Amino acid sequence: MTGDRSYFDWNATAPLRPQARAVMLASLDAPGNASSIHSEGRSARQGIEGARGKVAALVGAEPKNVIFTSGATEANMLALTPALAVGGRKEPRDRLFVSAVEHPSVLSGGRFAPGRIEVLPVDGNGLLDLHALRSALVRCEYLLVSVMLANNETGVIQPIAEIATIVHEAGGLLHVDAVQGAGRIDCDMKALGADLLSLSSHKLGGPQGAGALVLREGLHIAQPLIAGGGQERGNRAGTENVAAIAGFGAACAAAAAARLTDAVRMAALRDRLEAGIKESTPQAVIFGANAPRLPNTTLVAVPGLKAETAIIAFDLNGVALSSGSACSSGKVQASHVLKAMSVEPELARAALRISLGWETTERDIESLLNAWNKVVSSLLKKQTQSGMAA
Repeated sequence: MTGDRSYFDWNATAPLRPQARAVMLASLDAPGNASSIHSEGRSARQGIEGARGKVAALVGAEPKNVIFTSGATEANMLALTPALAVGGRKEPRDRLFVSAVEHPSVLSGGRFAPGRIEVLPVDGNGLLDLHALRSALVRCEYLLVSVMLANNETGVIQPIAEIATIVHEAGGLLHVDAVQGAGRIDCDMKALGADLLSLSSHKLGGPQGAGALVLREGLHIAQPLIAGGGQERGNRAGTENVAAIAGFGAACAAAAAARLTDAVRMAALRDRLEAGIKESTPQAVIFGANAPRLPNTTLVAVPGLKAETAIIAFDLNGVALSSGSACSSGKVQASHVLKAMSVEPELARAALRISLGWETTERDIESLLNAWNKVVSSLLKKQTQSGMAA
């Protein structure tokens, strides 16, 4: 809670952690290009490499396999390429398979030609249809599959380890967009079976404008997305944003240290919130409630309620939440995630995303429930009166 407001849009962006702010300020006060060999340059390089180790530790990877980018969208674009090399051998991927609930940056297909991309269906909870996955993979040899660890709208967690087994048995590689899951649930690359994994700094409490693509040992990007200088071991040209990268690393370390405690606390707060919503509004629908979900995420809809109107009303009552992904919530259209889950368009347009974070308190939950009772009852009453007048 900030002043008299409560923030429930953590899946869009998290507040900057104090640990990240401290190292960023120190970096901003220090001159030096990380590619320079003088003392100032070496100091900047030390900051980057220290952060690389912290990012790698969060996902159980080797620091040398972490490629810093401007964010997760760039990381996804870098990963989704036919030009992948395994063990030094170029093995171009001829097909890309993605789930229907992926982030738009993955659904776009990255550097694959449109005709080489196939979208795989999900069930009513938003879980990937594993039968459809198996059937699709038998049709080609060199393939890449991209499935997110946890959905940014519903919080539903995909069975990544099982998906990885299916993909690897078919001779394919698996890319995992772990943006929402990292720092909230276990995200060890080896345990997941991920070959490529994307991360975002600002979802973890680092600054906006930084992210990373992490590769498993022996896998290489044969064709970088941004060519030029030799930064990031030739994988991503351009002078590194030392302060943002340092803040990213600090946020990863802080998230790793507090993950289990935060997860238990947030899950309890979320459960209390959902119980309060259902008690107040029995007709409310919580999406993905029958599947494993992130401990901090609730996507809920009240039949007949317009999300755009509700968000404004909540904002006026001191509560910040959203209607779904921050990348699409400004557009007047139903969520592609709920569409893929076969949710009726009218109900999908009523969806409100409530996401918690490490600073969320019981007082915040009470504030939201009080605002919920006021806003929802008022809007439904107005809708009823409008219908009667018509």
